[in-house]
Amino acid sequence: MDVAGYIQANKAEFFADLKEWLAIPSISGHPGHAEDVRRSAQWLATYLRTMGFPTVEVWETEGLPAVFAEWPAADPDAPAVVVYGHHDVQPVEPLDEWETDPFTPVEDGDRLIARGASDDKGQVFFHTLGLRALMAAGDAAAPPVTIKLLVEGEEESGSVHFAELLREHRDRLACDAVVISDTTMWSADVPSICTGMRGLTEVELSLYGPDTDLHSGSFGGAVPNPLHALADLLAALHDADGRVTLPGFYDDVVPVTDEERELFARLPFDEAAWLRTAGNSRAAHGEKGHTTLERVWARPTAEVNGMWGGHTGHGGKTIVPREAHAKISFRLVAHQEPRKVQEAFRAWVAERTPPGIRAEVTIPGGGVRPCFSPIDSPGVRAAQRAMERAFGKPVLFTREGGSGPEADLADILGAPLIFLAVGLDEDRIHAPNEKVEMPLLLKGAEAAAYLWEELATALR
Repeated sequence: MDVAGYIQANKAEFFADLKEWLAIPSISGHPGHAEDVRRSAQWLATYLRTMGFPTVEVWETEGLPAVFAEWPAADPDAPAVVVYGHHDVQPVEPLDEWETDPFTPVEDGDRLIARGASDDKGQVFFHTLGLRALMAAGDAAAPPVTIKLLVEGEEESGSVHFAELLREHRDRLACDAVVISDTTMWSADVPSICTGMRGLTEVELSLYGPDTDLHSGSFGGAVPNPLHALADLLAALHDADGRVTLPGFYDDVVPVTDEERELFARLPFDEAAWLRTAGNSRAAHGEKGHTTLERVWARPTAEVNGMWGGHTGHGGKTIVPREAHAKISFRLVAHQEPRKVQEAFRAWVAERTPPGIRAEVTIPGGGVRPCFSPIDSPGVRAAQRAMERAFGKPVLFTREGGSGPEADLADILGAPLIFLAVGLDEDRIHAPNEKVEMPLLLKGAEAAAYLWEELATALR
């Protein structure tokens, strides 16, 4: 029996097992579900042992546990690959918007509805079926590459202990590549591979003027107004072409290649329809010289997330306010570093703050670094071939605007990233009625099976 035949013959058992795992409410962001996250880790560990993984361990952290499993290749010189995913899930509120119980998985035609069905238990789980299919098809006792599963338990609450976990177990996790199955494809009928995710850093800007609010008739126009100064600073954050004006902001940016630009252009993108999904936005906007897809995937941004100060209640209050505030976020692309952007913003504010105004820049954390995989790298090309074998059609490339722990995986393990995923934007991840397309999970399993064959030669 070949790989595809094995998957079809065993799909009923596969989905029955997945439903059992999905029924565990492993919400990492809710303290009341900490034991459920532990139960989820133990369920997966037990399943992997039953499946035949020679090594299966639950790795504790200062927070919630991850699961590690390893199946060595028969050839000791074969490449090693870490497969990353997560078994924790998002909260389910608002509950009244769910059509079914979020932790009672329900099949509706080709859809499997449950929290975690797409993000990320379903996409972790297809690897188990793919590995079984490959070994059964080849009558093999071991895979052609050493496979190391690392399934995190805190991704949905910020992966706060994940980098430390990677450093602690760096030797055990030594590998030639990291496979990420926590992203999406363009659509069910347009298979694609993600090649990068943007990073993120946030800042808060506070400007202070007089010690108290002042009467605008007595003092207006004669002393600095913090709200005026804030408006000037925020307006100056972009130039007329929509480019961020921080000195050096673009120095480390990896530009979109001509090949990527051409491949992005081949995607069936309907900008009018996309604008409707963007809260019925009336027009596309952003950095001049780039398409909408390039702007949200491959170019860095600065966004004002909120601003406040002075009188905002009912009626008039004619004052010069004593202070003004704004929250700003920067989405970053390879190879930008959050710390460098934070310091550039701090220096930019100091240089532009007018006399009589005191500025404070508060930075809540270290930020999330971006990640990127060149489309001509051996691992990405291997994934492209594997997906084309599974889907029977050309595979295109995308990037994603969100952020995750992928950069830590690449940097700490010193290995390139390969994205292999079959989720869809319409899977409603993080929202009520999350679902996954069951035929796509089976295609994911098939692509994963072929990927191990492809990487066995591509990474040597």
